[in-house]
Amino acid sequence: MKTKNLEQSLSDSRELDGSYDQLTGGNTPTIKSKKTIKQRFLKLLPCCTPSVAASVSQCNVEDDFELSTVCHRPEGLDKLQEQTKFTKKELQVLYRGFKNECPSGVVNEETFKTIYSKFFPQGDSGAYAHFLFEAFDTNKNGSVSFEDFVIGLSIILRGTINDRLNWAFNLYDLNKDGCITKEEMMDIMKSIYDMMGKYTYPCMQDEAPREHVESFFQKMDRNNDGVVTIDEFIESCQKDENIMQSMQLFDNVI
Repeated sequence: MKTKNLEQSLSDSRELDGSYDQLTGGNTPTIKSKKTIKQRFLKLLPCCTPSVAASVSQCNVEDDFELSTVCHRPEGLDKLQEQTKFTKKELQVLYRGFKNECPSGVVNEETFKTIYSKFFPQGDSGAYAHFLFEAFDTNKNGSVSFEDFVIGLSIILRGTINDRLNWAFNLYDLNKDGCITKEEMMDIMKSIYDMMGKYTYPCMQDEAPREHVESFFQKMDRNNDGVVTIDEFIESCQKDENIMQSMQLFDNVI
């Protein structure tokens, strides 16, 4: 039973990265493919303690299938198509990129921060990457799987306006209590300004994040109770032409 489940997982993985032919059923795992599994797993060793690395390096060929179970295998292509608004081809492209960055099939927060920092080398993206990671980690288990990633990405890029605004609200609502406080929005704004860096043009002033927060609440906090609810957030965003136009910029990203 264990071997059967493993073969199914491997089949799903090959289907996603384009090495599996759905019409013919693909090939059964060979020694070469098992070697590739082990090589991908060994790439994670810099993150392991020396004792773990030593024990893994002593594994023989018969242990390869056991090693592969440590790696997270994504759901089948058809199921992910049902859960997202991506085509099979798009999912395959996304999976290849995801697998290249993280061969284990899951991303922890530190790895996520490292990857994200490459896009904003001029600033410190650590805090914003943390908030973004929390939004993608819907299971709150400290890791983001390929499923977590593409489901979130599908909402951001292909979701309805309401879907996207709900996702954005969840990002800003740091303690997930159903409303955004000035303190939460200040944390988000500071993280964004830190990420953009001090060498932007025109130069950002130290008071810019606070001014942005005050402007946000003047626009969003309809009843002036000091917090922004999901209803206030969505209603205000839908009435803001600039926000609506920015939402449409994501439509053709992939």
